[in-house]
Amino acid sequence: MPDTREQIQLSFAPVVKQVTPAVVNIYTTRTVRQRVSPLFDDPLFRRFFGDALGGVPRERMEASLGSGVIVSADGLIITNAHVIQGSDQIQVVLADRREFPAKLVSQDERVDLAVLRIDTKGEQLPFLHLRDSDDLEVGDLVLAIGNPFGVGQTVTSGIVSAVARTAAGVSDYNFFIQTDAAINPGNSGGALVTMDGRLIGINSAIYSRSGGSIGIGFAIPSNMVRTVIDAVAAGGKLVRPWIGADGQAVTADLAAGLNLVRPGGVLINQVRPGGPADKAGLRRGDVITGVNGREVDGPDALRYRIATLPIGGKATLTVLRGGKEQQLTLGLIAPPEDPPREVTTLQGRTPLAGAEVGNLNPALIEEIGFSGAQDGVVVLQVARGSPAAMTGLRPGDVILRINGTAITRVRDLSAELARRARSWTIDVQRGDQVLTTTVGG
Repeated sequence: MPDTREQIQLSFAPVVKQVTPAVVNIYTTRTVRQRVSPLFDDPLFRRFFGDALGGVPRERMEASLGSGVIVSADGLIITNAHVIQGSDQIQVVLADRREFPAKLVSQDERVDLAVLRIDTKGEQLPFLHLRDSDDLEVGDLVLAIGNPFGVGQTVTSGIVSAVARTAAGVSDYNFFIQTDAAINPGNSGGALVTMDGRLIGINSAIYSRSGGSIGIGFAIPSNMVRTVIDAVAAGGKLVRPWIGADGQAVTADLAAGLNLVRPGGVLINQVRPGGPADKAGLRRGDVITGVNGREVDGPDALRYRIATLPIGGKATLTVLRGGKEQQLTLGLIAPPEDPPREVTTLQGRTPLAGAEVGNLNPALIEEIGFSGAQDGVVVLQVARGSPAAMTGLRPGDVILRINGTAITRVRDLSAELARRARSWTIDVQRGDQVLTTTVGG
């Protein structure tokens, strides 16, 4: 087997024979409940129109397919979270056509990864070792293996087109390997492997206007995959380090204003007092350009680099301050529950009844993938048909004021809603907008 880029591979067959036994097909089914007009509950309506309309099913079974990769001999499988999302049953088909029911062990929608386990009755299965995705270079040969369109296990070849590509809407951690190896629907969750037969990524998405491959595919890097697998091995939920700072991409205009040679990096515009970044000496106006010697060209890259590091360790930040480069040591800690989230379902005769709310804190922000304010009261859920729903409240809204009174904690909100009022003026922040609604009066 070749182990260097310089050696020429005349045939991919040896690599294919080595890796395909560890790539599986995944079939899922789920029950879909459809909304039905109240008219269909009327016996007279059903009598005259039910048969003509062919009946109105309230539930139906929906099947989908994808791929997965065996990553340990005892039957641990990694796939995309979207492959198994909402499924009632998961069936795994091995390369030798044996079928096993699978149990969902863990899923992380924010990185679009899920871990399954099948009971092998003690049998050791072939599996793929992970390669360090940071060693990958543009131009490296790769193979994509999966089950496109349900035709069966298929292997395609290509090269690495980019190693730090963003693909909006795929996951919250937009940092992907881009390849021109053909990836099609059904390939999701399958393996992207290098010529040494090791897993370098999990195929996740394509850019396409027709639904088929046009040579632009995206895979989640193996170093992110490793963090999910390690969390499962440790018997816990994946927790990513919290740095306690926010920033923005350095554009060409910002670079010129900061007297930087070129755009790139993350301009820090907020540092939480007492947080890891504050303790490391990071300041507002600093530009982070690297983590542990790896270049950071924007917020997505910074979040990815930090997310793949273990809690309890340290990271070295390369920072530009006043045109001079310096190194800062960042302690990696779990996001704290400060203040306590105090999750509460609002009740009573108020326009917000039926909303579940909580205090924003670093742990909650990380858990729900919130990208707005860092403090305040956030709406987590809204019961269908509730007063809160009719008021127009949505999950993710941050409640700013009730009748002019600032809301900073759940207890403030509960106290204000307990007051008698003829009308309610509610200010919420939704994304970059502040919306005001008046109810009653």
